[in-house]
Amino acid sequence: MKLLLLEDDTDYRETMQEYLQSLGYEVTGFENGDAALDAIYASAFDLLLLDVKVPGTNGYDIVKSIREDNNDIPVIFITSLTDIDNLSIGYELGCNDYIRKPFASRELRYRVEQVIKQCYFHAGSDHVPLQEAYTYDIRHRQLLHNDVPVFLTPKEQKVWEYLMTHLGQFVTASELWHEVWDGKDVTEADIRMCIKGIRDKTSPTLIVNRRGQGYSIDRK
Repeated sequence: MKLLLLEDDTDYRETMQEYLQSLGYEVTGFENGDAALDAIYASAFDLLLLDVKVPGTNGYDIVKSIREDNNDIPVIFITSLTDIDNLSIGYELGCNDYIRKPFASRELRYRVEQVIKQCYFHAGSDHVPLQEAYTYDIRHRQLLHNDVPVFLTPKEQKVWEYLMTHLGQFVTASELWHEVWDGKDVTEADIRMCIKGIRDKTSPTLIVNRRGQGYSIDRK
């Protein structure tokens, strides 16, 4: 999953970025709000982690801008602000959570996992049931079959996670090319081969393909 991190404190930003990357997330860091806002409009992210007080556009105004454009990407504010008036601003703008400085790495992990679970999987537990005795472990970002891990290549894992964040929706090959391969020089046949690799390790019907619409994973 792709995360955007806006934090002007270099030590905080680098520590958070390294920790989240160690958990398997793709993290793009920014220290300036203007650059972060440009990136949000230029690319797709699954979660925004935004410091409130930063150079350029502040965290509140970033969320105000994207919500006015009907962008409902999940947002966690990072802040040292504690009074209820400041906290209420973020929730009124449409943030999903706050994390207050200073915080432990485990708290960051749990808050990120909780927002992702609620926003993308609408799940009350860490396991999303799928077809044919498959489940997806949200916390460990692991596909399981009868509780046995299914090992995917890094690229297969990225494709799988992107499809999972669009559970029940069809995703086109063009969208996968842009979001998973970052628009690099690959063909639609390469994308089909990656899908085939996942199917070979799971089931031919776990990922549904519909002509003209793309690929989808159905919830059980």
